[in-house]
Amino acid sequence: MIKSLPLFPPYVSLPERIWFFLLRGFNLLVLVFLVLPILVIIPLSFSDSSFLSYPMPGVSLRWYDNLIHSEEWIRAAKNSFIVAPLATVIATVLGTLAAVGLNKADFTGKGLLMAILISPMVVPVVVVGVGVYLFFAQIGLADSYTGLILAHAALGAPFVVTTVSATLQGFNHNLVRASMSLGAGPLRTFWRITLPVIAPGLISGALFAFATSFDEVVITLFVAGPQQTTLPRQMFTGIKENISPTIAALATILIVFSTCLLLVLEWLRGRNKAAAKI
Repeated sequence: MIKSLPLFPPYVSLPERIWFFLLRGFNLLVLVFLVLPILVIIPLSFSDSSFLSYPMPGVSLRWYDNLIHSEEWIRAAKNSFIVAPLATVIATVLGTLAAVGLNKADFTGKGLLMAILISPMVVPVVVVGVGVYLFFAQIGLADSYTGLILAHAALGAPFVVTTVSATLQGFNHNLVRASMSLGAGPLRTFWRITLPVIAPGLISGALFAFATSFDEVVITLFVAGPQQTTLPRQMFTGIKENISPTIAALATILIVFSTCLLLVLEWLRGRNKAAAKI
């Protein structure tokens, strides 16, 4: 028979035990405060009413049916699944190359260059949107898929740079030297040695880049035209004109989708920690 371990060691005093439960209770209340506004929208997506209000008069899937058969929402979904994956690929490739290059090189101004690369994470997105629009308008990329994809890639690349750079901090460069000494070229060494090691950080950065592009609305308002309307922009337009329960249905789907992304990121983080201990 397996005996359960006691919650506290024998030497823990009563005030320390009380403080333990008070702190955990406070953390639970903060978690509920943050999560409850998100969870409240889920039941409303199944409401039979045309308005977002409690109590619900009935339960129905009419808003999910409206979401699936609406041409505007279908077009916005297609645009999101065109822009986000392509922007993620560009951000992942450029961010990985930048992180690997900065990790290998040592030169004056390296910190400044790193700050410039991650600046889209720090600069207010409205400022970025205005700057991107003014630049793209001069070269003919405004109101185009190409301009929107490049703008989203610029937003996602800093996440790839930071996650891959963090993974490379514990990288043993002797493995690369050993591979080169055995006759492997730089490209083969990267694919066979470096890439498997940085894969968890690379995938994590790619997921962050995808989520950033898929959820972005401010730059899309500046850069995208009527034909490049994405799901967040369509939601923004719907909220501004008329709050329809269809938006609640889409929000519920996006909540489930974001939760799945977070679970994958947590799994990758755990795998990265396990690999670091080996």
